Amino acid sequence: MTKIYENDAELFELMRTRLFTAVVGDIMDQMNLRRQFLPAGIAPLQQRTKMAGRAMTVLEADVFDDEPTDARGPLSHKPFGLMLDALDDLKTGEVYVATGASLRYALWGELMSTRAQYLKAAGAVLDGYVRDADGIEGLNFPTFCRGVYAQDQGPRGKVIDYRTTIEMGGVRIAPGALMFGDREGVLVIPKEAEEEVIVRALEKVETENEVEVAIRKGMSAQQALDTFGVM
Repeated sequence: MTKIYENDAELFELMRTRLFTAVVGDIMDQMNLRRQFLPAGIAPLQQRTKMAGRAMTVLEADVFDDEPTDARGPLSHKPFGLMLDALDDLKTGEVYVATGASLRYALWGELMSTRAQYLKAAGAVLDGYVRDADGIEGLNFPTFCRGVYAQDQGPRGKVIDYRTTIEMGGVRIAPGALMFGDREGVLVIPKEAEEEVIVRALEKVETENEVEVAIRKGMSAQQALDTFGVM
């Protein structure tokens, strides 16, 4: 299989400009990778957002005592747990991907987006809410979430680990997995399959373009499927 990109920067640009989640998802179905879309409720804060990058996974947990006295856990007295450590550890092209919390509070905000953008992160994917939505939108920072809700994480949740394998809606996400999102969903592409997925998805896009031209000229839907194998 001919490699069509030399590095992650080229790969991410290729995905953002030439691909979309529907066609990539179709290819993954054909490869028997059929549980790779995150839950449908996780959507872009700004509808036309597209995102491609590597997962920097983050594990959250709820807390119920913001001033614990007898707690023995190593993070009990650390505000936000490891959240700021995880945020500051973001690398160029990485996506902050967080899960594990309830829906009682926001997991992301404007200041976190500002820091992530400075570090050249590719985006954030939250299995929960965000706050400071106007500020995040003003930054045009790619953010996917379950909606907006201003209640603060501070006394309610902590990050307990990061760069560890997580699951979101039954989809396993390993650190470094390829993340791809647009207005129709967020996909997790396992690293070992990504090259084949991308090459085949690009081929499918070219074929679909030919199908569209043929249909505009009068070809029937059944003829299109019989001729091109896609519809």
